Amino acid sequence: MIVAGFCLFCGFLVVESGFFDHSSQAKRGIILLQNVADNQESETPNEPEPEIQQLKAADSITFGSDNAPAKTVMLGAADPNTENADTGFKFQLELSSKGAAIRRAIFSNGPDSKGRASGFGDRDYKNPKPLVIISPIQKGDGSEILTMANTNFVFDQQQLQLPLNRLDWKSFDVESSNDGSQTARFEAIIKREDTNEPVIKLTKSYKVKQGNYLFDCDITVENLTNSEQRVRFNLAGPGGLGREAFRSDMRSVVAGSKNSQGQVTGVMRNKKGIINAQENLDRAKEEFARAKTEDPTRAKEKLDRAKRNRQLTKSDGNYPYFLWTAAVNKYFAAIVVPLSDDDKNYCDWIIGTDQFYNPDRDSKATSGDETLGVDLAVDSITLAARDQANHSKTYRFQFYLGPKDKSLFDKNERYRELGFIQTISFMPCFCCPTWIIHPLAFGILAIMKWMHGFIPNYGVVIIILVFLMRLVMHPITKKSQVSMSKMSTLAPKAEEIKKKYANNKAEMNKQMMALYREQGASPIMGFLPMMVQMPIWIALWSAVYASIDLRGAAFLPFWITDLSVPDALVRFSTLTVPLLGWKIESLNLLPLLMGLAFYLQQQLMPSQANASTNPQMAQQQKMMKIMMPLLFPLMLYKAPSGVNLYIMSSTFAGVIEQHVIRKHIRKKEEAESKGLVAATSKTGGKVKKKKPKPFFRNM
Repeated sequence: MIVAGFCLFCGFLVVESGFFDHSSQAKRGIILLQNVADNQESETPNEPEPEIQQLKAADSITFGSDNAPAKTVMLGAADPNTENADTGFKFQLELSSKGAAIRRAIFSNGPDSKGRASGFGDRDYKNPKPLVIISPIQKGDGSEILTMANTNFVFDQQQLQLPLNRLDWKSFDVESSNDGSQTARFEAIIKREDTNEPVIKLTKSYKVKQGNYLFDCDITVENLTNSEQRVRFNLAGPGGLGREAFRSDMRSVVAGSKNSQGQVTGVMRNKKGIINAQENLDRAKEEFARAKTEDPTRAKEKLDRAKRNRQLTKSDGNYPYFLWTAAVNKYFAAIVVPLSDDDKNYCDWIIGTDQFYNPDRDSKATSGDETLGVDLAVDSITLAARDQANHSKTYRFQFYLGPKDKSLFDKNERYRELGFIQTISFMPCFCCPTWIIHPLAFGILAIMKWMHGFIPNYGVVIIILVFLMRLVMHPITKKSQVSMSKMSTLAPKAEEIKKKYANNKAEMNKQMMALYREQGASPIMGFLPMMVQMPIWIALWSAVYASIDLRGAAFLPFWITDLSVPDALVRFSTLTVPLLGWKIESLNLLPLLMGLAFYLQQQLMPSQANASTNPQMAQQQKMMKIMMPLLFPLMLYKAPSGVNLYIMSSTFAGVIEQHVIRKHIRKKEEAESKGLVAATSKTGGKVKKKKPKPFFRNM
């Protein structure tokens, strides 16, 4: 049952792994499934956004703003596409005057002072370029969603709003400081249409610093009238991150919060979670619409609860203080940190909600053009009349754009204080929860980094680490194999007991336990060591799979040149397997070698206890020896080569280990058959002859 369940679970992983991924389908437009905050109006899918124009609440009041000339401003690395890039900056920001937003963010890939690549490439083996980490999201009507764009600006008193993401803001030249930092500034003025009187002035600036993954974004809202103005606005948060994983899509949105003791926790939501939350919200809206005349109170409570579940920044009572929100993929994170004006170190004036974009509207949302993002809504504020105190308000943000690297997060006090480590996610399963896997995986990552300090090849590090793990776990593995061997030899006697006491289950169990106790065997010991080892192997798998250090790291210069992608010994045009729809682009040798390793391992595995006396069990065991070497290469054919190298090394090490254990078992059985026993039952040391019983014991 355990093996059958494991095979079913592996089959599920095959489906979820991306082996059936048809991401090469053409894009056909975009539809946005967007959550709605308490102070926002819902956006209707497929409804085109209006052009920049005034939105009227009354004939006597209209607001508008003038378009400035469209302009693109570059901050950071001078040109990350050349080897002469300014290596002082970690990335280049391509800023657009449209909404004063980030159009693209590109990692610098120039050489450092020692001539080594200091950035991240796009892993294109044909024409490698610096990685574009943030890109615009195209909408079906031809418009775009840009990161950190100001979207709706709302006048609460007049119930008017302006879509500032459709406006080209006035842009100024880049300013350079003595410390090497660069600043870009944008400006937009909202005015009354009838009198041309300026009402609100918005100033937005971006500042990038050398050698830092953080940059600053400040937004100042200033009242230019002689009366109070109550206003609020929305921002498009981080989004447009590409899919870094070659199999399953590991992109998600995350929010960090802390409790009164300063402990930080993260709330992570992937594509499936966002879709489910949106569906729950839609159902709650329908129920509320139907229940207005019947039970509106209960329906309203359910609707409010569904809305709160859509809000990333609304934590439970244990972690009430919001710190940041982020969009992440397998290796990188784009994190927005709103900064407080006081010493609270948390913000209560902003709401973050997740967004899911499904361009071609495929029902399963698996065509490959989907992406996730975050929307930010700033609370209303009353601005005093001009020339008075509090007539303006500056909202300050810090933006982290970089790798999900625990060592980096631990070294930087700011990253550690904000708990950026919460953006790192491994792959816990139903049997090994997060609180077990994460500490083990982080510990393994630390060991790998330490070993890489004197073994500058992560492929070699993985192989050595696997053999060391096998060596440490050998006593447990040996005990498990010995127990399974004993159970196998006791199978005929066990079958006799079952036949003899077939009608008396209680007596049968009693006799079976007596048999096991007499022979020093235990059914549980055959599986218990396996269950003890499972969290360690899953943690090792997770560490290798999600390690940013393996991205772009080579093992062999002529074959495995990147441990984070399939090994691809020979590349060819995409082939589609008939009926199954599998897409194969290369000959991956590692999975085939892994199949050979599994075959050898299956041949050395001890037979199950009932196989020798139960033909049906023997047939099932024979099928497993055939299926296992075929199943894993199929399931892991598109897996990263680092993962396959780990599994293949572990399997070959297991073959050697089982050969040693079986040799030990054979010697022990031969010794027992000659009337010899082990010196100790634990050490399996030198054997000695059995002492004859005293004569009075035989009387």
